[in-house]
Formats: sequence, structure tokens, C-alpha cells
Amino acid sequence: MDLCDIREIKALLARHGFHFSKSMGQNFLIADWVPREIADAAELNENCAVLEIGPGIGSLTQQLAQRAHKVIAVELDTSLLPILNETLGDYPNVEIISGDVLKLDLSAVLADKSQSFTVKACANLPYNITTPVLTKLLETGCFHSITVMVQREVARRICAAPGDSDCGAFSLFCQYYAQCKLLFEVPPECFLPAPKVTSAVVQLTPHAIPPVNGDPNDIFPVVKAAFAQRRKTLLNALSSAYGNRFSKEHLRQIILDCNLPETIRGERLGLEQFSELAQHLS
Repeated sequence: MDLCDIREIKALLARHGFHFSKSMGQNFLIADWVPREIADAAELNENCAVLEIGPGIGSLTQQLAQRAHKVIAVELDTSLLPILNETLGDYPNVEIISGDVLKLDLSAVLADKSQSFTVKACANLPYNITTPVLTKLLETGCFHSITVMVQREVARRICAAPGDSDCGAFSLFCQYYAQCKLLFEVPPECFLPAPKVTSAVVQLTPHAIPPVNGDPNDIFPVVKAAFAQRRKTLLNALSSAYGNRFSKEHLRQIILDCNLPETIRGERLGLEQFSELAQHLS
């Protein structure tokens, strides 16, 4: 079965009485080059185990299963389970888990795989859960790479450099944990139904060691404070967040001690500067 052939997809869905759920952000691929290139970009082999989130009808899953030793696919929509049983029946190395990836203990799910195999994540992520899923994947800390398709604007945000208009708190969060690279874009006509936005595939390769010193639990409250009111100067943004602990003059002196002008905005800072600020504030 060609899972990217629109006629076969519609026949498959009709056979199982499936209806698309807008709340789950379901858009199935109908361009065969997309799952093939995503799987190629993940650089899988017989020594790899792969976590897939939201397999849908299994078009990407098939490509992953042809390359990796094991694929664990987590699907929230129970109405897709009989479809996946049909489309993935010829792939004994695929395990389907019915559940919400945001509620699963991924370390436990991958425990035996992380000991013996190179563990990677690969997915066409529903747009409405992109941020919490990527946060969980990065914080779990057991993935050698994370290759996912997301909304193009989110992909640009993930990869944005400090000072870019796309750069925000989530950009710095991702870049603290991983090297981030935008691989390629995917137009709306590659999906059924076609979304109203362009998608893009990004790859996050976790750092062996963090790129800056400091505890992320200290660094990211400062980052969030700076970007919460990004049109304000860093001084005013920190004053709003830390005014109950520091006087404005004290905060001004901390900024100057970090060799930053007191008029700078937080959006101009990189991880090293936020790490230094966090050390002073903590």
C-alpha cells in the first residue's frame, strides 16, 4: 500500500470510518519524498532505535522501520490504531503505544533501548504540541538526535540567532540543549488536508556538554523575564521580574558588571550573557 497516494489514503480512511480531528492537528503526508527525506536526514541504521510521535497512518513509520532496528510509535488517537495495525502489519520491528506522549515516562519507555542502541526521535509533530513535546524530548536527555517537522515559523524561531527578530526564549532553550539546524521546507500541498501554513523539518543534535556554565533552572527564568516584555530594556524587564529582590539601581549595576549597556534589550543577548546574569541574580 502506498501511504502517500491520495486515492489509497482516502480508501483506507473510508474503510475504517476515520474522520480527521482538528483538535489533534491531523494532516497526513501525500508527497512520498517528504517521509523519505525525513528518514534519510535522521541517518538511521540497524544500531538505532527510534521514537516516533503521532504516526498517523504510518507513512513516516514505514520509512523509519526500513532503516532502524526498532521503531516505537506513540499515537494518541485510538481511532488510528486499527489503521496502523493494517498499514504496519508487515513491519515486526514497529511497536505502537497508545497514549499521550506528554504523559509518558519516556525514560522508562526507552530504558532497554537506550542501553543497547543509539536512540533517536523522529516525527511529523502536530503543531499544537510542538513546544511541550520538544521541551520534553530535550529534557529527557537520552536522544542522539531529534528530527521533526514543525510549522515553518517555529522552525525559524528554534534556529534563530540572538538579535534576530525570530529569536525568543524558546530559541535559547533549544540552543542550550542542542545544535539546531533547519533542513528543508514542506509546502501545504504535501498534506491531506492541506494546512494553511508551510512546514519545515528541523534537526536538533543534543550537546555532549552544555554550551555555557550555569544551572538551566537559574538561567531560563532570566531568559523568560527578558523576553516577556521584549520591547522594554533589559533593566526594566528584570526590574518587573526581580524588583521584589533587587532595587533598580542594584539591577543596573549587575547589568554593567556583565559588561552590558544599561539600555540594551534582552533580545540582543545570547546564552553566555544570560548565564552570567543568572549567576549574579542567584
